[in-house]
Amino acid sequence: MAKAKKRYICTECGSVSHRWQGQCPDCSAWNTLAEDAPATVFSQKHDLSSGGRAVEFVSLDAPSIPLKRRATGLDEFDHALGGGLVPGSAILMGGDPGIGKSTLLLQAAAKIAQDGAPTVYVSGEEAAGQVRLRASRLGLADAPIKLASATSVRDILTTLGHMEAPALLVIDSIQTMHSDTIEGAPGTVSQVRGCAFELIRYAKQNGVALVLVGHVTKDGSIAGPRVLEHMVDVVMSFEGERSHQYRILRALKNRFGAVDEIGVFAMAGKGLEEVANPSMLFLSGRDIPLAGSAVFPALEGTRPVLIEVQALIVRLQSGATPRRAVVGWDSGRLAMLLAVLESRCGLNFSSAEVYLNIAGGYRLSDPAADLAVAAALMSALADKALPNQSIWFGEVSLAGEIRPVSHAGLRLREAAKLGFTSGCGPQDAQAPTGLKYRGLKQLSNLVDQVVAKE
Repeated sequence: MAKAKKRYICTECGSVSHRWQGQCPDCSAWNTLAEDAPATVFSQKHDLSSGGRAVEFVSLDAPSIPLKRRATGLDEFDHALGGGLVPGSAILMGGDPGIGKSTLLLQAAAKIAQDGAPTVYVSGEEAAGQVRLRASRLGLADAPIKLASATSVRDILTTLGHMEAPALLVIDSIQTMHSDTIEGAPGTVSQVRGCAFELIRYAKQNGVALVLVGHVTKDGSIAGPRVLEHMVDVVMSFEGERSHQYRILRALKNRFGAVDEIGVFAMAGKGLEEVANPSMLFLSGRDIPLAGSAVFPALEGTRPVLIEVQALIVRLQSGATPRRAVVGWDSGRLAMLLAVLESRCGLNFSSAEVYLNIAGGYRLSDPAADLAVAAALMSALADKALPNQSIWFGEVSLAGEIRPVSHAGLRLREAAKLGFTSGCGPQDAQAPTGLKYRGLKQLSNLVDQVVAKE
């Protein structure tokens, strides 16, 4: 590359000199020559201000053909997506190994193919025979899916270019794909980014719904560059505990619908089965009211789900160090709530072990669960069962106040629909007909109701 020549321009008269001098040779001014950085050869060759095609701008209200969503045949999957697959969209699905990502996508692809839409399933981790074996176990062997086992993006796109564009393209997984134009092994940052870009460009140009399966790291985040989540339209997480049969499909990002929507599935012998009423799944076995148990109406997107919160208090001998164990909730929030109960309500937990569990292996992040956890702790401490068929929700502040939460009416309506007859929460909530509701202002009012009541 040729080296650019330096030049010096006088700030007084503008004359140009190719070497620095103390005095300008034209206007005789002193110390006025300043170095000017001319355009380099690189910047001249990479100047993008001209030579391109003009971009056509359109208005927001320009007439266009509306995109019609395609149902997957799995109502819970469609609910998490916001109504179905959008043509030309790119979906990234992550989840722990063995959680059921491939099973779910194979079931959805089979239903779409059985409806007459062309469907392509490309597996980079399993041979075609292994995928056929899973399909046979799921009872989907007769589904007209175009199945292939390949890892080269060039081969995949070349093959797709010689056939009708499919309605659904599944790539399992993006970490196994590689491009021969990029150096590096499959799974590296450059390979994942480059392969995803080419596949997404094909999907956008041909109106294909693309689903990319992504590996996750040990902390649960999707492996690879974070830019991958920015490139796609929808990011979904398939969650669940292996010790429990339920699985939750959660939308973390959705350009075509609401985020935090969930779909609930149960793992059965023939694949994943939809759970239309997830509240009954997490509330099973609550025939007899027990001390330390409270029901919380959690909200996942627009769907309320009733969850059981369980607490256990064990008194220790003096001098022993108490233990705090939490499953399914934030341990830091439990410590804060225990401090509020001791400071604002006069309850003593310092000499007792505290165990808190969210039934069913569910993981709660809703701040409205504070009141349900507090009620369960008080019930366990007093060894008194809470009123049967009651729900508890509300955020607790450090001052002991019960703060309002979002969609209180929706939570109460879901509880009334499932047969609950009473509830406690913030004062501004409006209870539906048939449900007795008590609004609380301070957490100490709950102590009077739970602990002091005989």
